[in-house]
Amino acid sequence: MLPTTVLAATDANLSFALKVLPALVVILAASALCGQLALLMHQPRVLGEMVAGVLLGPTAFGALFPEAQHAVFPPEVKPVLYVLSTIGLTLFMFLVGAGLDHGGERADIRNAAVLALSGVVPSLLLGAGAGYLLHGRLSRPDVGPYEFAFFVGGALSITAFPMLARILYEQRLENTRIGRMTLLGASVDDAAAWCFLAVLSALHAGAGAGQALRTIGLTLAFALVMLGVVSRLLRPLGARVQRSGRFGFNHLYLVLCLVLLAGLFTDHIGIYSVFGGFVTGLAMPRAPAFRAALHDRMMDIVCVLLLPVFFAFSGLNTQLNGITGWAMLLSFLLILAAGFVGKYAGCAVAMRTAGFSWRASWAVGGLMNARGLMILIFINIGLAQGMITQKVFSMLVLVAVLTTAVAVPLYRWARPEPSDLSTPTKTAADPSTAPGPSSPEPEPTRP
Repeated sequence: MLPTTVLAATDANLSFALKVLPALVVILAASALCGQLALLMHQPRVLGEMVAGVLLGPTAFGALFPEAQHAVFPPEVKPVLYVLSTIGLTLFMFLVGAGLDHGGERADIRNAAVLALSGVVPSLLLGAGAGYLLHGRLSRPDVGPYEFAFFVGGALSITAFPMLARILYEQRLENTRIGRMTLLGASVDDAAAWCFLAVLSALHAGAGAGQALRTIGLTLAFALVMLGVVSRLLRPLGARVQRSGRFGFNHLYLVLCLVLLAGLFTDHIGIYSVFGGFVTGLAMPRAPAFRAALHDRMMDIVCVLLLPVFFAFSGLNTQLNGITGWAMLLSFLLILAAGFVGKYAGCAVAMRTAGFSWRASWAVGGLMNARGLMILIFINIGLAQGMITQKVFSMLVLVAVLTTAVAVPLYRWARPEPSDLSTPTKTAADPSTAPGPSSPEPEPTRP
C-alpha cells in the first residue's frame, strides 16, 4: 500500500492534469478550425490561429459563455499555458534565427538594407510619436513617456519574417528579385526589433542606469560568445550532418540543451528567453542539410502544439471590448495608422528608389506590413514586464491581426510587373530554405 500522502499527491496531480488537458484540446480544435477557415479565405493559417486565440479570450468565449470559459481555463491552468508558450516561443525564435540566410549578393544586401531601414525608421518614429501623444491616456503611471513611446514604435516596426517567407513561397516568389530583397529586408527588421527590445527591457528592468548598462553589456557579451565561439564549435556538427544526411537524437539533445540554457541565461539577465533562442539560432551551422533537419525535427510540434498555446494565452489577456468610446477608438486608429503608413509608404518609396516599378513597390509595402506572430511576442514581453497596460496590449493585438490580414490582398492588388519578378542569376540562399525552418504558416495554397 502506498502512503496516504503519496496517494493524495497522485490524486491531486491527476486532478490537475484533467484540468490542463481539456484546455489544450479546446485550443488545438479552435486553432485547427480557424486556421482552415483562413486557408479557405486565401490567408495564412497563422492568421486564423491568431484569431482563434482572441476568440477564446474574454472578447468572445468569455463574453458569451463566461462559466464555460472559466471551466476550460481556470486560473490554475494559466501558469501552465504560460510555461508552454514560453518554451514554444523560445524554440520558435531559435528556428527563426536558424532559418535566416547570412549570405547574398552585394547589390541585394545593399538594397535590402535600404528596405529594412525604410521599414523600421518611419514606423518607429510615427509609432513613437503616437505613443508620446497617448502616454497620458494609455500608459502605466510608472512608465515614462519616452519608454512608452519607443515601445509602441518598436512594436509597430516589426515585420513577421517567418510569415513573409511562407507568403512568398506560396506565391512562388522566394527566389525572384523582389522576393530575395524582401526576405533580406524583413530579416534585418526582425533582428533590429529584438535588439531594440533587449535594450528597452534592460532600461525598464532596472535599478538605475548602472543596472541597465550591466544588462546591455551582458547581452552583447552573450551575443558575441554565441556568434563568435559557439558557432565555430558547432561547424563540425553541421559538416557531419551534411555528409551523412543524419540528424540523430544526440544532436537534438545538444541543440535543445543549448537553446534552453541560452533562454535561461537571457531570462536571468532580464531580456527574456526568446532573445536567447533567437541568437542561438543565428549561431547554428549554415549547412542546408542541418537546417532542413532542424525544420523536420522541430517545426511541426512547435507550430501545431506550442504556438497555438501562445496564441490562446495572448487571447486570454486580450479584451477588445475594452476599446470602447471615441477616446479609445481614436487612440487605436492613431496607432494603427502610424504602423500601417510607416511600413507601407516607407517600404514602397525605398523599393521605388531601388529601381522597381510602383506596382512592385506597393506590393512589397503591403507584404512588409505583415506583423503576424512577431509583434505578439514583442507585446507579450512588454505586458509581462509591465511596460504596457492591458488596453494597449489589446490594441496592438488588433493591429497585428488587421495588418497581417491585409498583407496578401495588398500584394494581389498591386501585382508587380514581370520584370520585377525576374529570377536573379545567382542567389545565396538554398531554394529549399526559403520557407525554411522559420515558417509556421500553412501548406502552399494557390490564389
